Amino acid sequence: MSCSCQQKTDRYKTFDGIDCDGNARKVMELIEKNMQLVEHDLPFWTYFMKKRQPRSGPKPDDLFLIHCHINQVRDLFDKTGDKEAQGLLVQLEEECC
Repeated sequence: MSCSCQQKTDRYKTFDGIDCDGNARKVMELIEKNMQLVEHDLPFWTYFMKKRQPRSGPKPDDLFLIHCHINQVRDLFDKTGDKEAQGLLVQLEEECC
């Protein structure tokens, strides 16, 4: 018997159906969009974006970078009032971090 309903994901049982990398890419796009709106915080966001392309060592993936700075990302989305970004960040944190 198949169910056409969307099943709730549970990262502790399986990561099936969870697109952590894709959702992290979407959050990064929303970070780039929202960081333009908070000029007074630009030094941190300039630093953050430089970490995406380090001069040496391995390049961190988007999920790792977001996870390491999740409070700053949450604060950014709160300051700009971006409800879509806030929701996606919560989903990413609950499912993948």
